[in-house]
Amino acid sequence: MAAGSFRRSIASQLSKVLDLPPENLIKSISAVPVSKKRHVADFQLSIASIIENSSGDCLAQDLDLQAQQLAERLKCDSVVSAISAGPGTVNFTINRELLAKTVLQQVWKDGSEYGVKSELFSAVPRQKAVVEFSSPNIAKKFHIGHLRSTIVGNFIANLKAVLGHEVVRINYLGDWGMQFGLLGVGFQSFGSKEKLKSSPLQHLFEVYVQINKAAEDENTKKLAKDFFRKLEEHDEQALSIWQQFRDLSIEEYIRIYKRLGVHFDEYSGESFYQEKAQEVLKMLEDKGLLQKTIKGTGIVDLSEKKDLSTVSTVMRSDGTSLYITRQFFIISFRDLAAAIDRMNKHSWDTMIYVTDKSQSNHFQHLFQILKLMGYDWAERCQHVSFGLVQGMKTRRGEVIFLEDVLNEVRSRMLQNMTSTKTTKETQDPVETAEKVGLAALIIQDFRGLLSSDYQFSWERALQSRGDTGVFLQYTHARLHSLEQMHGNAELTDVNVSCLQESDAISVLQHLLRYDEVLYRSSQDLQPKHIVSYLLTLSHLAAVAHKTLPVKGSAPAVAQARLCLFHAARSVLANGMKLLGITPVTQM
Repeated sequence: MAAGSFRRSIASQLSKVLDLPPENLIKSISAVPVSKKRHVADFQLSIASIIENSSGDCLAQDLDLQAQQLAERLKCDSVVSAISAGPGTVNFTINRELLAKTVLQQVWKDGSEYGVKSELFSAVPRQKAVVEFSSPNIAKKFHIGHLRSTIVGNFIANLKAVLGHEVVRINYLGDWGMQFGLLGVGFQSFGSKEKLKSSPLQHLFEVYVQINKAAEDENTKKLAKDFFRKLEEHDEQALSIWQQFRDLSIEEYIRIYKRLGVHFDEYSGESFYQEKAQEVLKMLEDKGLLQKTIKGTGIVDLSEKKDLSTVSTVMRSDGTSLYITRQFFIISFRDLAAAIDRMNKHSWDTMIYVTDKSQSNHFQHLFQILKLMGYDWAERCQHVSFGLVQGMKTRRGEVIFLEDVLNEVRSRMLQNMTSTKTTKETQDPVETAEKVGLAALIIQDFRGLLSSDYQFSWERALQSRGDTGVFLQYTHARLHSLEQMHGNAELTDVNVSCLQESDAISVLQHLLRYDEVLYRSSQDLQPKHIVSYLLTLSHLAAVAHKTLPVKGSAPAVAQARLCLFHAARSVLANGMKLLGITPVTQM
């Protein structure tokens, strides 16, 4: 990694002066963010971060003074061309030609793995991660929370995979419960086999809405209970109908997820754990964890003092386990059974659940109960929560299905592309519009903290200028077009002395920081760090594209600039793919 070789060189010199091992200093040396002032160093050492490792007589001194004294003891060499002291930092400027040569070579050599091979990840063990995300309820609305869960979970799975971890992507469907009693009865009254096959999600939702209107009728309620009882008793006819609902729905999901660029290794669901849930019930009873209230409701005491101040409800008073109950902070035996089963099946090192923040209590209780049951690996379970999105509607009104959103964004983007003068003729404008539109959705969603609520705006998301996904796609397509127009860049015999302009240096400095940004996102699983980095990269590349023309320049200059733009496009594409965006080459 380019930044890595420079960090090691700086750490080596520092270790001799500070009498500390170089490896203790590596993470205290960071690439300096590019400034509009332009005159910034490439790396800085934070004095505060190494104080705990310093000798005692330095602790009381002023950080700025320590920085000044340390800077005076260090010397420039073939790697570092300038050393200066800042507020509590020592700043290092890399030899400009070496900077250009090293960065370009590293991006060229590592390709899609640029940033991943950094020593920042050397101490991070390769693990097996299970990521559960998306998880819609069959026959119910695919609401915007499921869309957020889908793109956030996909990002986390992508990031884990790129960093060398083994990833299992699970879609845990809401495919069991009393709504299937209603759905079974409803389909007999309102269903159509033709509509079910052609548009299963839409048709099952329509049937569910219709039967719910009739559900106030006592006879309908009885029929629904009877149908669901038959399901639980494995009645062949009832199971056959349910299985058809489930299979056709999954086929439709797979087709739609493909448009999003999302895939799953497993389509699991609550139905899988009907029998295993009974085993969990017995375990809770055997361990003395299951208690009954006066009303007969089954609870687990989670309070530290065991005074029932914090309890989790796990069973109804009629003795039945709870089904689709995450939204009410009630723990289903099925959720407990699913967690245990996944450990037995996958022997994972970490399991991540991606849902909205309203379910935080649910997962907190789930992990606590697993721990009480003796499963210490519950500490390695993690809930990544996200906030609510307001205002996402199609022209026809409320969003019900994911496909409504995809069709809407494609339609709006196609309209924008058609009316924009700068739009070039593309081979497949519809597919391009979809990819650019998806980038717009993802970037608007990922710009802030995942836990934050935000107001969705089609107009803001689809702007071609500013910090948007459309701008990222436009920058990538523009840089790709530049390479196509002037021939692909060749790294051999590049004259790096031709890349000494401030705009070229800014791009190179920014490319240096990519591994640190990846590392930060890997620590907190927040995509906003990568989004911010890519937007800055695109703005820097746009400026350089204007001020550093390839056309009309001397051959050596043109070749060097092509290599610079190739490196920027390569890293831009890597980051976009991590976020779940497919870069376009024309637009």
